[in-house]
Amino acid sequence: MNGIRRLDEASAAASAGDLESAWAAVPWLPRAIAADAASGLFALWARSTIVDENVGAPVLSRGVFERLHREAGLTADWPIGNAGLLHVYGYLLSTTPTPYGLKRERWLGADLAAAFGLDDDAFLPWRPGPSLLTRVTAAALALLDTAPVRRDERAGTFRVALSAASGPAALVYARAVASDHVAGSDSAGSDSAGSDSAGSDSAGSDSAGSDSAGVRLVTTFPVTDAAALLAALDAEPDRVRWNAAG
Repeated sequence: MNGIRRLDEASAAASAGDLESAWAAVPWLPRAIAADAASGLFALWARSTIVDENVGAPVLSRGVFERLHREAGLTADWPIGNAGLLHVYGYLLSTTPTPYGLKRERWLGADLAAAFGLDDDAFLPWRPGPSLLTRVTAAALALLDTAPVRRDERAGTFRVALSAASGPAALVYARAVASDHVAGSDSAGSDSAGSDSAGSDSAGSDSAGSDSAGVRLVTTFPVTDAAALLAALDAEPDRVRWNAAG
């Protein structure tokens, strides 16, 4: 049984509430979560809601949400949890359609990997070697440091980075945090996500700081037209985006 078929089986079982069968279908998933928890990787991610802003509803059941956080040793308060856990591993199990397709396609398809300049299979979840979250985290943090387009929003509290100013691109969205909160916490509920940190209001600026050490990641996904997305950001009110817990 190939990887996609096993993931389909796991997603169907999870949707039906049979979490034991779901986990059994993808044994690499609990192993990856355990490894990421042991390495403290979840502490590099901010908080996010599992309620999708385009759908207006959770894209995972509460049972799956709670199982994921329990396996990772993280605290969470439904529907808000650890963004890395939810956007990477949780999205793999989501069967909720969105205007952009299933959430898992960013990891199974080649568009995001190619936009990062990586091999097409760079984000296949079952690829041997480092966990999916390890690979995603490394790519996202690297882009925050090297992106040709970077913008601060919400008075510098959130950062948008794009791998290109036009055409297909990888987007990374991150939350700036005080230096004493960046390291040392692996709790999904400890980011102070309800507080907008002080800072210069550079929304709309392409000159946000490039130090990835001062952020926690929220999400990453491919965009088909970076110029159109930037124009849309300019036209919209300055707000918390892409399911971040603001």
